[in-house]
Amino acid sequence: MEFFIALGVIVLIIIFNGAKTVPQQQAWIVENLGKFDRKLEPGLNIIIPFIQRVAYKHSLKEMAVDVPEQAGITRDNVTLALDGVLYVRIIDPVAASYGVSDPIYAVQLLAQTTMRSEIGKLTLDKTFEERETLNANIVSAINQAAQSWGIQCMRYEIKNITPPNSVLKAMELQMAADRQKRATILESEGKRQSQINVAEGRKQEIVLQSEAAQIEQVNRAKGEAEAILAVAEANAKGIALIASAIGQAGGSEAVSFKIAEQYVTAFNQLAKTSTTVLMPANPGDAGSMVAQALTVFDSIKNKKLSVAQEPAKGPWGGA
Repeated sequence: MEFFIALGVIVLIIIFNGAKTVPQQQAWIVENLGKFDRKLEPGLNIIIPFIQRVAYKHSLKEMAVDVPEQAGITRDNVTLALDGVLYVRIIDPVAASYGVSDPIYAVQLLAQTTMRSEIGKLTLDKTFEERETLNANIVSAINQAAQSWGIQCMRYEIKNITPPNSVLKAMELQMAADRQKRATILESEGKRQSQINVAEGRKQEIVLQSEAAQIEQVNRAKGEAEAILAVAEANAKGIALIASAIGQAGGSEAVSFKIAEQYVTAFNQLAKTSTTVLMPANPGDAGSMVAQALTVFDSIKNKKLSVAQEPAKGPWGGA
């Protein structure tokens, strides 16, 4: 009976000390008498007490490792203070246990040395411009070196890049000069564009004025031409009507009377408006003036009739 009690106690001790519950996303390394035995998976696991023990416990989650600030010298001999954040995770718990004593500290130091090495390949200006390329190069270098440690670097981010105060002052002066230069260039370009716009406006104004003047002259010429044609047509119609009236009965007497009336009226107006007056031989005899006007009209009429009745001559002077 005592034997069974003792055996039960031993079994309870073995179960109590040998039952191990591994959480999710963790890996435990078991050693058998100081030698690697196996890796415990998440869940309930049984080990032999006093013979086997859990030597290492690793988290398989991604971890953020702070990289302390350090000094780095660029290719153009400028000392910079840099710090960053390293994101790593353990992919091989066995290698992480036996490949390096402290894997996180080892990766941290490796990140510092790699960052100094990569900074030395770039100039100061390129350091600020190519931060993504710099981060990628650091990750690649860390993964190559930490492969035997069972650690994978997921990404690396540079937090701060701090130049010396003298370099900061020089950079501020350079930035101020660049801004002043851009402002001067923009101002000059604005003035130039403004002058161009004013010149273009004046040019268009002159062109439009000249076109308007040309159109005005053309329209005025067309108007004057149409007025001349209208007056000529009116005169032609008036002459045609007068000629038609002369050919009728009593037309000659009416024309003689009209000519005499116009002659007297014109002489009267000439005496009123002109300072130089052409007086007839007998200005007091109005009948003689009318007779002279009718004589001129009759002579013109008789001449036209004689020309109309004269036979046409040939090219050699014959009829």
